Amino acid sequence: MNIGKSFSFVFDDKQWISKLGLGAVIALVPILNFAWSGYMVGIIRNVMNGESEPLPNWDDLGKKFNDGLLLTVAGIVYSLPMLIVICLPMSFMIVPAILSGNTDTQALADAVAGAGSALFLCLLCAFILYAIVLSVIYPAILVIFAREGTLASCFKFREVFDLVGKNVSPFFTAWIVSFLAGLAIGLVAGTIQVVVNFIPCLGQIISFVLAIGIVVYSTAIYAHLFGQFGYMAFGQGQSVTPV
Repeated sequence: MNIGKSFSFVFDDKQWISKLGLGAVIALVPILNFAWSGYMVGIIRNVMNGESEPLPNWDDLGKKFNDGLLLTVAGIVYSLPMLIVICLPMSFMIVPAILSGNTDTQALADAVAGAGSALFLCLLCAFILYAIVLSVIYPAILVIFAREGTLASCFKFREVFDLVGKNVSPFFTAWIVSFLAGLAIGLVAGTIQVVVNFIPCLGQIISFVLAIGIVVYSTAIYAHLFGQFGYMAFGQGQSVTPV
């Protein structure tokens, strides 16, 4: 895995300013910003296909929007367990509120409230574990989605765990590098933002532009790293462009 390439590939493209600049604008527009998620998938797909310049053009906005929309729908499905964590214990809190007005049922109200609190703690622990596992395997879901391009591909759990299990070293190399890169870039940019914010008016504009630039660049690094992972996992040079 060429880690350095993931940091430099952006600047190898002569049109990187226009491509990422337009991407930054699109990322700021509600609804339309689904296309930015699709653009990230496009980078992963191009790297997996061995393209010499992985930054996609914006000539197929509809395809990028559709990819981003499918990822958003998948994200909503994956977030449903959080609704269970919130809603189920709340139902246990409503019952005690109803029963607490009656002294004859106060003991029952206390018992139900206690059960609700215990249930909430158990579900919270389960949700934290779920969130950790999902955050770890999410890049593998992206890689499979980039390869197949369907909503169903986001839920191929067996393939996801097989992909990670058979390629542990490159997967966690990409995962750790992307995590550390995000921290490092954020730290440097945050320091710069603190300094420029002392400049009246102009400082806030620079800080805003810098924040958008951080998101765009970090996303490109992330996508390239896991594109390399997919390239190694599925076979070098194998076409993964979905029909």
